[in-house]
Amino acid sequence: QYNVSLVRRITTLEALDIWKRHFIVKGVSEPEHSSSYIIAHVLGAKTIESVEHDKLSQLLGQDKTGQIWQLCTKRLSRMPVQYVIEEWEFRDLTLKMRPPVFIPRPETEELVELVLSDLKTGTEVGADTQQTCLEVGCGSGAVSLSLLKGLPQLQVFAVDQSQDAVDLTAENAVRLGLQDRLQVHQLDVMTETLYSLCSPVTALVSNPPYLFSEDMKSLEPEISRFEDLMALDGGEDGLNIIKNILSLAPQILSNQGRVYLEVEPRHPAMIQHWVEANEDELRYVETRHDITGRLVFLAQINKGLDFFSIL
Repeated sequence: QYNVSLVRRITTLEALDIWKRHFIVKGVSEPEHSSSYIIAHVLGAKTIESVEHDKLSQLLGQDKTGQIWQLCTKRLSRMPVQYVIEEWEFRDLTLKMRPPVFIPRPETEELVELVLSDLKTGTEVGADTQQTCLEVGCGSGAVSLSLLKGLPQLQVFAVDQSQDAVDLTAENAVRLGLQDRLQVHQLDVMTETLYSLCSPVTALVSNPPYLFSEDMKSLEPEISRFEDLMALDGGEDGLNIIKNILSLAPQILSNQGRVYLEVEPRHPAMIQHWVEANEDELRYVETRHDITGRLVFLAQINKGLDFFSIL
């Protein structure tokens, strides 16, 4: 409902305040964060803090004002900022973002740090000469590409049920120059093709769909309207895909290999009980909390495979 041609020329600081107030009135979450990232993006910066101070008080041209209006109008529809500006930072990577591909969350960076640490130090999981990793549910490629950048000798196989996710991971790999050590495929975790494609692997990593179906009803509009709900819904107990991954692990992991899963706070005891009852070759190792209270669950198979989770 805003006509750019009728709006007086305003400064960047005024635009930040105007759009923050629009977002507040419309009930958009993180109004200041939203206006800051969008306007910084239009100005060619990563953050508003990185914009030269003098520029903040300069009048915006009509072209910039129009771009801000277009993008902020998308945000008013509750489209996530990551989709609005079509990119996002994950660790030290700038990734292309596109709906409905799952947006990587900051807490998943801790999952990456854990895997990198294990592979670099050579403890259990890093003992193999040739290190390979399988990521189940690659989304935008955030995890796989971070591992590839951090470990120059690593080979990664990434799979996702969504062709949109597979395409975006491949695109981000090319943008970052990491495509030569990555194979990405549209595959279900239980597809037999997966076994022959990349077996054996040193680490099996996943941030799987782990929400309880009941909890899907209370998702914010930013998630429920725009993100792929299949990347979030883990079934009645949140374990549908997790159980499939754990069933896959003994067949695909090398000796001393590990499984790393991001799960939610109710899951560790449930997963440990399920593993003990159903997977003789898997051995629970530990669970670690991330900054938000979510968990990473790590397991190891009796012949050497570990299972690890971050909450």
